[in-house]
Amino acid sequence: MAWNFNPMTSSQSQKPSCFALPLPPMATLGSPKFFMASTLRSGSKENLKKPLHVQMTHSLPPQKIEIFKSLEDWAEKNILALLKPVEKCWQPQDFLPDPASEGFHDQVKELRERAKEIPDDDYVVLVGDMITEEALPTYQTMLNTFDGTRDETGASLTSWAIWTRAWTAEENRHGDLLNKYLYLSGRVDMKQIEKTIQYLIGSGMDPHTENNPYRGFIYTSFQERATFISHGNTARLAKEHGDINLAQICGNIAADEKRHETAYTKIVEKLFEIDPDGTILAFADMMKKKIRMPAEFMYDGRDDNLFDHFAAVAQRLGVYTAKDYADIVEFLVERWKVKDLTGLSADGRKAQDYVCKLAPIIRKLLEKGQEKAKQAPSVPFNWIFDRQVKL
Repeated sequence: MAWNFNPMTSSQSQKPSCFALPLPPMATLGSPKFFMASTLRSGSKENLKKPLHVQMTHSLPPQKIEIFKSLEDWAEKNILALLKPVEKCWQPQDFLPDPASEGFHDQVKELRERAKEIPDDDYVVLVGDMITEEALPTYQTMLNTFDGTRDETGASLTSWAIWTRAWTAEENRHGDLLNKYLYLSGRVDMKQIEKTIQYLIGSGMDPHTENNPYRGFIYTSFQERATFISHGNTARLAKEHGDINLAQICGNIAADEKRHETAYTKIVEKLFEIDPDGTILAFADMMKKKIRMPAEFMYDGRDDNLFDHFAAVAQRLGVYTAKDYADIVEFLVERWKVKDLTGLSADGRKAQDYVCKLAPIIRKLLEKGQEKAKQAPSVPFNWIFDRQVKL
């Protein structure tokens, strides 16, 4: 089991609850409660998972939209340069049995033999990561809510729009590859996984970014680093269990996430340079709201706490942990040189002080939750045919 806390008040409440990922279950920063429902059980919008809070929209002042328009040339030179040409990108087929080969069935048999050595716990995390990646339509939709950077036509030639489409195209390989690997492994219930993906895409996500690219790019900076850590640790576990092919799969996905993290952190770095006060206020606001996992609305048609259960397993295996959350906060504070900011307003200085002190507070509260996690039960996951896995 795990517990929630709010670093602003240090209040605690018991509840189990990691985009990618936000703060995972050991010390979850405010996992919200949701009305439980599917996306298409009766066709009614009452059946959508939805957060119990008022959603703010369009918080970016109109004059600040001009900042992003003025950064078009900068983004072309500094952000689009981080994309890889399609012909130089790896593709899912590079890591999978070749269906056109006469040895295809033997290759599948070898893959399945290696897959037998992977424990159920690891498969729960791998499936959860894959489902998160497969909800990519939601993430492109989210990026296109940002005022000043959205793709206004679907084929806009602004640097921001080109980035969003090309980023989506690169990310699309991740879910494709993991999905095909899991299908061929024979270790998981693909129909239940496919239902979970459909539920998740239908439910959307609520990152609290308010159509605001300041907040949005802070969120994506955090999430890309979190997914880099998660896929990297999944690669480590696969290697430990002797599946070098799966380790390469997860490692290559992690490398993409790292490159994307570089892009998003560069954008926020530029915003700190141009508008330090506005950017530090946005950073503190996102930290106070807590970074939530893109897949927090995860549902399989049965388990109302599926995301919390998946996140708890990820925490226990060390794939993505509360410590990782604190480390990412600290990393971003250092990456953006937040402690060195000067000339801030009074509110800006308060925000600066808040984010600079946040990581140690999270770690201190984390220590208090260690004992609770040791008492966690086992639960069935229908992704793996209802086999029990310890949380």
